[in-house]
Amino acid sequence: MNLRSAVKKAKKGSKEALLQLIMEEKENYYRLAYVYVGNEHDAMDAMEDMIVTVYEKIHQLNDPEAFYSWSKTILVNLCKTMLRKQNRLVLKEEWSDEGGSSNPLENSDRDMEIQDMLLQLNEHQAEAIRLKYILDLDYSTAAKVMGVSVGTAKSRVFQGLKKLRETFGGTAHE
Repeated sequence: MNLRSAVKKAKKGSKEALLQLIMEEKENYYRLAYVYVGNEHDAMDAMEDMIVTVYEKIHQLNDPEAFYSWSKTILVNLCKTMLRKQNRLVLKEEWSDEGGSSNPLENSDRDMEIQDMLLQLNEHQAEAIRLKYILDLDYSTAAKVMGVSVGTAKSRVFQGLKKLRETFGGTAHE
């Protein structure tokens, strides 16, 4: 089933079509939620809330091609709401390291260093860098998730990387 027909069926109330759409991207949804909330349990809760919200609001989606960026934006907003309700800041996130070092302590140290570096940035710059480089989203998708223009997303990444270079060394070509 192609994207357009699956979204059309989901808009007509087909839970099966909606679940098929979500299951096709479940790993990406999970990774996105995990980067924001920092643990498996909260990531799964956020995904469950996203499914309910998408089901309730899918009639508002005008462009079927935008389903995935739209649903990921809903997921990010739910994660941010969850964090606000918990009144906490995620300082440490763990990412699976596919194909990298097999030493979990080495991976953990590297992840903590990355998080420490990102703490030097404002929340918008850190979010943009996480979306672009940790989740490997293109600028257009990252911009939609953050609810900003592509130019703003690029600017946040650029300014964040510039600040990291200034703080931790490296060369910046201007």
